Amino acid sequence: MSLRRLQTWLTGPRLLTLGIVFALAWSLSRVDWQQPIGHTGGGAAALQVLLALFPPELSPEFLRICVVSSWHTLAYAVAGMSLAVALGLPLGVLASGVLAQSADGSGARRWTLMASVRFLLAAMRSVHELVWALLFVAAVGLSPMAAILAMAIPYAGILGRIYAEQLQDVPAEPVAALRTTGASSAHVLLYGYIPMALPDLLSYTFYRLECGIRAAAIMSFVGIDGIGFQIELSLADLLFRQVWTLLIFLVALVVAVDWWSSRVRRSMAY
Repeated sequence: MSLRRLQTWLTGPRLLTLGIVFALAWSLSRVDWQQPIGHTGGGAAALQVLLALFPPELSPEFLRICVVSSWHTLAYAVAGMSLAVALGLPLGVLASGVLAQSADGSGARRWTLMASVRFLLAAMRSVHELVWALLFVAAVGLSPMAAILAMAIPYAGILGRIYAEQLQDVPAEPVAALRTTGASSAHVLLYGYIPMALPDLLSYTFYRLECGIRAAAIMSFVGIDGIGFQIELSLADLLFRQVWTLLIFLVALVVAVDWWSSRVRRSMAY
C-alpha cells in the first residue's frame, strides 16, 4: 500500500472505525475470562425482580408518595436546568465568537476569549454531577441546594458548548445583511443569531431537561427527597413492586417532558 493510499485510509470515518475496533479489542483483552461473568443465584434474583412488575405496587398510600416524589424530582430538575441555562447561554455566546464586530471574525482578542471560555466550559462539564455533589455537600451541607448546584455546573458546561456550535451554524447571509444596516453586535445577536438558532436551542435544552430529571432522581444521597430517595428505601427493604412503580413514574415524567417539548417545537414551526 502506497503512502498516499495509507493517508487516505486513515482519514475521516476510517480512522474513527479503526479507533473503535482497537478500543473494543483492548477492553476485551482486559477481561478476566477465567472468572464467572455473573454470580451464583443472580439469574433467580433477576427473575424475582422482573416478576415483581406483575403487578407493581398500586396502593393509594404509595401512589400518593410517588406523586409527591415525582413533583419534587421535577422541581429540582427544573431548578438545576434554569440555573444551567442562565450560566450556559452567555458562556455559549462568548464561546461562539458571534459578538465580534468584524465580519470576517479575525482578531487575536476574539480567539483568545473563545479559547478561554471553551476551556472553562470543558472544565465544568468534565466533572460528573455526582462529584460536584460531593464537593457542594462539603461546602453547604446535605441540602437540595447542593444537588441543584451539582446539576447546574456540568449542565451549564454542556449547554454552553452546544449553544456555541448552534450559533456558529446560523447562516451567514442574514447576519451579514443585518451588519450592513449598521446594527450593533448586540442587535445582530438578538435579532439575527438567536431567532434563527432558537428551535435548535430549545430542542437541545428540553433534551437536557430530560437528562436533568434522571440526574435529580439519583441525587437522593445529598438531601433530595425525590423518586431516587424512595427507590433507595424500597430497595433496602427488598420491596421490588414499589421500585417498579417508582420507575414507571420516572418514565412518565420523561415522556411528559418529551411530549411537551414536541408541542413547543411544533408551535414554533407555524
